Amino acid sequence: MLEISPTLAIPDDELVERFVRSSGPGGQNVNKVATAVELRFDIAQSPSLPEPVRTRLLARRDRRLTDEGVLVINAQRFRTQERNREDAKERLAAFVAAGLVAPKPRIATRPSRGSKERRLGAKRERGTIKRGRTGRDWD
Repeated sequence: MLEISPTLAIPDDELVERFVRSSGPGGQNVNKVATAVELRFDIAQSPSLPEPVRTRLLARRDRRLTDEGVLVINAQRFRTQERNREDAKERLAAFVAAGLVAPKPRIATRPSRGSKERRLGAKRERGTIKRGRTGRDWD
């Protein structure tokens, strides 16, 4: 069971782990042992995610998300398979935790009268400066 928050946990049977050869450090061991982990989590079909969280996670523009809504995390930072598994699960937990927080809605505001006047005054001054540069003979 992967604990995300006190109210949300992902069961292990929803996570698919595949072990592949790592391209990172390890010497000759790299060629023999599959230490890198490819962790897959199907966000679109997961029964353990609440609907608003699922929607927020699928709406994110993340290159690790496939078109079918499967999150693929590759972990190969460490030399051992176990440490890479932990790293992949930590990164998955961080990704899902980011979807738990609803974004604050933007409140539409209008510029004040004074700020409009200051802006237009600055534009007028700039135009005057530029207008003063033309029409002169600079021999």
